[in-house]
Amino acid sequence: MTQFPIAKFRQHSTPFYFYDLELLHSTLDALKDGIGKSPFFVHYALKANTNPQLLAAIVESGFGADCVSGGEIKAAVNAGFESSKIFFAGVGKGDDEIDYALDHHIGCFNVESMPELELIAEMASNKAVVANVALRVNPNIDAHTHHYITTGLNENKFGIALELLDNAVAYCQKQPNLRLIGLHFHIGSQITDLEPYRLLCERINDLQDKYASKGIKFDLINVGGGLGIDYDNPDQNPVPDFKAFFDLFRKELHLSADQQLHFELGRSVVAQCGSLITKVIYVKEGLGKKFVIVDAGMTDLLRPALYQAHHKIENITSTATETDRYDVVGPICESSDCFGVDEILPITRRGDLIALRSAGAYGEIMAMHQYNMRSVPGCLVEE
Repeated sequence: MTQFPIAKFRQHSTPFYFYDLELLHSTLDALKDGIGKSPFFVHYALKANTNPQLLAAIVESGFGADCVSGGEIKAAVNAGFESSKIFFAGVGKGDDEIDYALDHHIGCFNVESMPELELIAEMASNKAVVANVALRVNPNIDAHTHHYITTGLNENKFGIALELLDNAVAYCQKQPNLRLIGLHFHIGSQITDLEPYRLLCERINDLQDKYASKGIKFDLINVGGGLGIDYDNPDQNPVPDFKAFFDLFRKELHLSADQQLHFELGRSVVAQCGSLITKVIYVKEGLGKKFVIVDAGMTDLLRPALYQAHHKIENITSTATETDRYDVVGPICESSDCFGVDEILPITRRGDLIALRSAGAYGEIMAMHQYNMRSVPGCLVEE
C-alpha cells in the first residue's frame, strides 16, 4: 500500500484529491524514455485532468496539449503550452471556439465532419489565415472497452467514415485557407490489450498506400491515445508500459523518413498519481450487508456510476488486523452512488480515511457541485 501522509490528511477537510507529483514526474520520465529518439510527439489530453500543478509539470516536460473545447485551449495557453503543440479535437467545435483557436494559431484542428471542415475554411478565410487540419478517420475498429468509451466504430459519433474520406481530402486540396497535414485516429479509452492498435496500424498503412498512389502524402499521422492503466494493482503497476506501446507502432506502422507520429495520452499520464481521499461518516449494519458510508459521492468521482468502473479502495488509517466485507457508498440520493460492492477492508469505523486509488484521470475534472448542492472536493499536491 502507498504510504500516504496521514497527519497532513487529517488537517484537510474531506473529500479531497491528493496528487503525488513524484509519481507524475516518474511517469513523464518513462514516457520520454519510451519515445527515445523516434519522431514521436505526445499531446497530453487535458480532458483527463486540468489541475494547474499537474499541467505545469507536463509543460516542463515539453509535451503538447490535446484539447476538446475552447475552455481547454484557454487552460493550455494559460499553462504555457506552445500554441504550435496544441491540437483541437472534438465532434462539436463551436464557432467561438474555432475563432479562439485560429486567433491563437494552434498547431492543428482534428476535423470530424464535412460541415466542420467547411466552417473552419470559411472562418480562416475571413481572418486571412491558413488553418492546419488533420482529418479524423473512423477506422471501424473495436477497442473492446466499455461501450461509452469506444470511439472507433461506425456506430459511434466520432470521425469521418472511411467511405467519405476521399471527399474530405479533395475538399481540403481546393481550399487555400486549409492545409491538410495529416490523418487522425482515436479508437477508444482504457485499452489494455494492444491488439486493437496493431489493427489500427494495418488500417493506416492501407490508407497511406492508397493516397500515396495518388501522390498524396501526409506530414503526420495521429493515432490518438486510449492506453489503459492497472486500476486493480496501482502499487504494483504505477507506470504504464510505454515502451511496449511505442514499440508496437515502431514495428507495425509504416512511416516515411520525414513523417511524424503523434499521440494523445491522458489517463496513462496522470491517473495513477491521484487518489480521492474521503472520510467514513457511518458504518451501517443492514440485514445482509454492511455499508461504509463516506463523505465523497458520485458528484466527486463519477466514473463508477457512469461507466460501472472500479477503483481500488483502501482504508488508510485502520490499524485492525481483522477484515470484513462492506459496500462502500456515498451520501448522494441515488442508488448508483456506490464505489464498491463486497469490498474486503480492515475493520472500518467512523472517522477512518478511505483512499479511492487511480483517480488522477476523469476524477477532479468531472466533479460536479450543483447536484445535491454539494461542494467541489479540495486538492492536496505532494511535491
